[in-house]
Amino acid sequence: MGATRYRIDSLDDPRIAVYRNLKDRTLARWEGRFIAEGLLVVRRLLASDYAAESVLVAERRSDEIAPHVPPGVPVYILPAREISRIVGFGFHAGALACGRRKPLGSLDDLAPTWAGPVTLVVLPKITNAENLGGLLRISAAFGAAAVVLGGECCDPFYRQAIRVSMGTVFALPIVRSGHLPADLARLRDDGRFELAAAVLDPDAEPLHAARRGERLALLFGNEATGLDAETLALCTRRLTLPMQLGTDSLNVAVAAAVFLYHFTRPPPAGTAPG
Repeated sequence: MGATRYRIDSLDDPRIAVYRNLKDRTLARWEGRFIAEGLLVVRRLLASDYAAESVLVAERRSDEIAPHVPPGVPVYILPAREISRIVGFGFHAGALACGRRKPLGSLDDLAPTWAGPVTLVVLPKITNAENLGGLLRISAAFGAAAVVLGGECCDPFYRQAIRVSMGTVFALPIVRSGHLPADLARLRDDGRFELAAAVLDPDAEPLHAARRGERLALLFGNEATGLDAETLALCTRRLTLPMQLGTDSLNVAVAAAVFLYHFTRPPPAGTAPG
């Protein structure tokens, strides 16, 4: 039996109340819900092991989305203009879904799965949801084993973060550290990870000359203030990306893409890894 479809005639219908309360903090308090928006993101949610509570689609998207919706998950159908009223802008993709959060993983859960070269991305204090979403997408694209978030990072299940991640948030292992300095020390001392800080420092090791070992954790700092002194003191390496024409920095997600490409690309043919 496929998904059951319901035509919604009024935005006041209580069955779509969650879609009228799209502020991230409201949803987080409301029994741990989140909203996925966009056709591809909704389909990735439906294919993941996160539970979908309901789907809301424009009429033109109903036949496209319904076959992907698990039995028992209602599909609510609205005219496209009414979805735009809910979201607050012209929302042309015509698909949203309400999902339920689940506990994030822990380092102890993930460590037994790490074999061969392992790359972690550590984000102590990323406070911009779009940047966090971009970092999650980039980390997934370059094969990071997990993203470790500090306690001051914004929520990876904020609407903007989910949207910019293009749904990779549903598949990528994410750890929310309760005490990041202690976890970094464990990764360094017990897990044998190099802790490599991305910094703006002309005396740091230039990225183009950097090589890696089997286990590497890349740390990227806050958009405005970078990495704090306590975090830097725990790191075993400091790496920098030399820039031209007086450019002082890159967006953190762009910088992470460059670092991750450098450290995860296959070595040239005939070259020993390392």
